[in-house]
Amino acid sequence: MNHTPGLPLSRRGLIRTGAGATLAALGLGVGAQTASAAVTTTKRFDLTQPSYDLFRSKDTHGARVQQSFAFDWVNKFLFVATKRSGSPESAGDLCINKMDFDGNYISYMHLNGFGHGVAFAALPSGSGTELWIECAANTSGYGTALAPIPYMANTTLGSPAASAAYRPISGATEYTCSVDPVYERMIVRYHTSAGKRIAVYPLSDFTTRSFGSPLADFKQPTIPGTPQGYTLYGSYMYYLTGDAYPGDGTPTGDGNTYVTSIDINTGTVKQGPVLTKAGSTLHHREPEGLAIYRTDAGEARLFIGFATGVEGDRRSSIFYKNALV
Repeated sequence: MNHTPGLPLSRRGLIRTGAGATLAALGLGVGAQTASAAVTTTKRFDLTQPSYDLFRSKDTHGARVQQSFAFDWVNKFLFVATKRSGSPESAGDLCINKMDFDGNYISYMHLNGFGHGVAFAALPSGSGTELWIECAANTSGYGTALAPIPYMANTTLGSPAASAAYRPISGATEYTCSVDPVYERMIVRYHTSAGKRIAVYPLSDFTTRSFGSPLADFKQPTIPGTPQGYTLYGSYMYYLTGDAYPGDGTPTGDGNTYVTSIDINTGTVKQGPVLTKAGSTLHHREPEGLAIYRTDAGEARLFIGFATGVEGDRRSSIFYKNALV
């Protein structure tokens, strides 16, 4: 069944096994370093409003913390990126966990040498899913290009070289991305000698592998706290910061997880940082990842992820906000 990206979808779909597709040929993309920002202003999430549970303390393939997550909004699966057990941070080895929307684990895919996993996208591709994710990790374990990887259940894939992947911004040295399935755009966070910048592209640039000038390109504003994820909805970027509970991970106070919204037309903070108490009673509770999804009833949701549980048995917990202003 064919769907148009961004159309509202129901909360669950049939469970499907991972497709055994081969790795598509990769090429080099070229894009502009700067661009005028002229994205039509949209509603934004009110970050002061309550959060609600999607699920808590769900098991993943490995025992280490999740890094980020992404929705395949057509086939209705959730993909959670976790660190590989027994692998050093600098290796860039990831485990991608395929789950249903109740948090039930289905299958895994190991990606060796890809990157840190701060953010990625899961684009529907027929009955399968194409992961747009950083690749060619540098010596610090961060990806230096972006690659479209067909999800293949229970397999291991080595990273393509950066020269065989996509680098849409000239001079950028590190890349991650996240998708807005409602407004059909991809947001890219990239690193330059001058620091972190943000670029926004039409999603079609990624699906066609043909990169033009970004719709917006701006210096990331200074936001305090440990960066833990970002995403895009309409004309606003959302940025997650914070740390796990200190010590042994026992819940203490409200924690320090904050969400901030940024106007992509001006590159300035619109709201926040706003403290979120979602899952405040969970053990460890390290903020890890943001993503957007829209339900069949047309409700847009901003999802916030946390790595929870005890050391050696970390779990995935995901919440959402749904109030727009």
